[in-house]
Amino acid sequence: MDPKRLLDLTLGTLLLLLAAPLLAAAACSLAVRRPPGGIVVRELRAGLHGYPFTVRSLRTRRARLDLLSRLPHVVTGEMSLVGPAALAPENPRAAAPWRQTVRPGLTGPAQLRRCSPLPWDEPELLDQHYVEHHWIGLDLAVLVRTLPALLPPRTQGALSDADHRLPGYSATE
Repeated sequence: MDPKRLLDLTLGTLLLLLAAPLLAAAACSLAVRRPPGGIVVRELRAGLHGYPFTVRSLRTRRARLDLLSRLPHVVTGEMSLVGPAALAPENPRAAAPWRQTVRPGLTGPAQLRRCSPLPWDEPELLDQHYVEHHWIGLDLAVLVRTLPALLPPRTQGALSDADHRLPGYSATE
């Protein structure tokens, strides 16, 4: 078995088992509120070799539960834990030959930098670089960097780039 697939199957199953109670609670909470369109979002995406598949995820972005709810796709082999972003089949970028050689991922270098001020073509280049140079060590490094990215940003007590005042400074003194 391919080492990447073995990592996906092993870690994906473990994460799914750990996340199952949280996902069940989120699904129940959504069901009580009865959002329009149901509790699950279904989106057609291009997978390995360009074959389309339907991604199912919870209709929530809180605590990135939508990503965790995609773990069954990793276990079944439609997706990988780490890889380029899953694109719609009609997206012209989905037809790139390099993209079709790997499974789309829940996370990847481009997804980790989604909130950064990257130029519009930079995420695509990051995905392509990942596909051309991926190995288990890179996957593990991306997974380790993904954990803090899932947490809400900590801004309390941090200085902005524009705030150069010394600690303890008060404008009222």
